[in-house]
Amino acid sequence: MSRFFIDRPIVAIVIAILTVIGGLVMLGRLPIAQYPNIVPPIIQVNATYTGADAITVEESVATPIELQVNGVQDMIYMKSINGSDGTMTLQVSFDVGTDVNLDQVFTQNRLSQATSQLPPDVVSYGLTVQQTTGLPLLVIPVYSPNATYDSNFIGNYAQINVVNVLARIQGVGQVNVFGTADYAMRIWVSPDVLAKFQLTVEDLYHALQAQNVVNPAGQIGAEPAPPGQEFTYTVTAQGRLVTEKEFGDVIVKALPDGSFVRMRDVARIELGAQTYLQIGRFNGKPATVLAVYQTPDSNALDTANQVKIAMEELAKSFPDDLAYDVALDTTLPISEGVKEIVQTLFEAMALVIIVVFLF
Repeated sequence: MSRFFIDRPIVAIVIAILTVIGGLVMLGRLPIAQYPNIVPPIIQVNATYTGADAITVEESVATPIELQVNGVQDMIYMKSINGSDGTMTLQVSFDVGTDVNLDQVFTQNRLSQATSQLPPDVVSYGLTVQQTTGLPLLVIPVYSPNATYDSNFIGNYAQINVVNVLARIQGVGQVNVFGTADYAMRIWVSPDVLAKFQLTVEDLYHALQAQNVVNPAGQIGAEPAPPGQEFTYTVTAQGRLVTEKEFGDVIVKALPDGSFVRMRDVARIELGAQTYLQIGRFNGKPATVLAVYQTPDSNALDTANQVKIAMEELAKSFPDDLAYDVALDTTLPISEGVKEIVQTLFEAMALVIIVVFLF
């Protein structure tokens, strides 16, 4: 066989050229990885009990959910974290190789069985069931370099204009916001004044619940209408309370002399953050930190690149003195590993060429 190529060098050259061309064509199409998944898929359940401490969350929220979710099909183990801010996070790990979408459905079905045992405030706030990998793919702080904006503004801006865009990217499982994210009307109650008027915090809660509502006012001229009625008008009534003054005007109690005790008489009202348990800082500047998690079946490199491209586009419309940075990128070791593999490949090709020409 060797004599055939020695006597016919042109044939050997043509075959070598075709082999090199075929290798170059396939080089960019080779898969980076074909390893099976070795990490168990994780389904995360989130719940919030506003105003509750960690012990209360454990007893009233975590325990009923764990009792129902425990033993779900293909489950390996689970763990829960109860925070002093009223949050509960339950992570359920499943067998390697199971369909993560089915795992999510099974967990959701078990969770629905525990809903009737949970406090109404927890159910009304909302329970979420999401696929997650446990650790964030990227950590992106959005900050104000010159401290023009406070954490409330930055968090609210990121929640409205950034989080929704990132969450729609293929491969992104969830985007968590650390630091203040939403504005809220804060009502700071004076206990001594409440005692003076023989009121409780529950009375204030019920007053807000009854008066801060949207009441549909109906229509004028709708059918059945008298002959000659040509137009129908929809009546728009006042919606939910918006300003501090409107919240302050809420009637809490009627006194025997005919006067009213209003919300502003027993509390200080201001527009602030929904929670102050987390304050974001980046290099000492006010910031909101975004933690981007990928789905278990996604490609980390592709997902991270898509997130970075999206952030570059979003940054073009940022207000003045608002910027972002990638503080943590867990794909850097993967990228460096791929670069080393490519470098080794070219070095090996160079060595082969040198050996062929020399010997």
